[in-house]
Amino acid sequence: MLMTTAEFDPNLLLESTVVGVDDENIGKVGQVYLDNDTGRPNWVTVRTGWFGINESFVPLEAATFDGDTIRVPFDKATIKDAPNYETDAPLGESDEQRLYSYYGVGGPAYGNGDAATSGVDTYGDAATGAARTDGGEYVTRSEEQLHVDTETVEAGRARLRKYVVTENQTVTVPVSHDEVRMVREPVAPGEEVDATIGEADSDVVLTEERVVVDKETVPVEKVRLDTESVTEQQQVSESVRKEEIALDDESRADYSGQAYDAEYARQRDDDDRPVR
Repeated sequence: MLMTTAEFDPNLLLESTVVGVDDENIGKVGQVYLDNDTGRPNWVTVRTGWFGINESFVPLEAATFDGDTIRVPFDKATIKDAPNYETDAPLGESDEQRLYSYYGVGGPAYGNGDAATSGVDTYGDAATGAARTDGGEYVTRSEEQLHVDTETVEAGRARLRKYVVTENQTVTVPVSHDEVRMVREPVAPGEEVDATIGEADSDVVLTEERVVVDKETVPVEKVRLDTESVTEQQQVSESVRKEEIALDDESRADYSGQAYDAEYARQRDDDDRPVR
């Protein structure tokens, strides 16, 4: 069954999913904002981005509610690009008017109230204080959420530097040389030779190979710098604060919970008394 804005129940809205044009799933509702004058819901925040850590404001003026689905006439990109405001404080009048102008829908008329309290109050898990609906006064619970992101910083520099080193190399080279030896041959009969008796000399030229060393410079290798991205897991720990809500009733056992949810609202309705 489709419901109009006036029939929206804040408890049901907190458990709903926002769907845009063409049935595009935008995200889960984070908080509900109530009009200060009428006490009716007129804004919700929807969780977008990785892990749902971002919250964007969406007007309920043109929305319809069916079961646990809030249908709005906007696409996901429009909602993600909407003006961003802190979700831990009431939405001011000027902020609300800017959001209405961005979405192109008309907002409610405002009186001459104090600017610090004009606009809407939050009805979700991330604001502190009380908001009133037709069923009585509600106490809302606040908690700190840990948002973790990364940034790229310079971690160091690497440089290629070329320098010269001298080393000894030993190479074995075959070399040859002449050696003198005496060869005796008998004179053959009838062979004419100098038969003069006396002193005589005969010279033989000896040769040898010598090692000649020469060097030349040749390219052998090309070297360059390159980088690659390596992903590792790091754990981050930080303290966060949160509020707890307890029912202070002398006639009944105490009731406490971690969040103001549908179960807490049903217990309040059964008790038929406002939460103190």
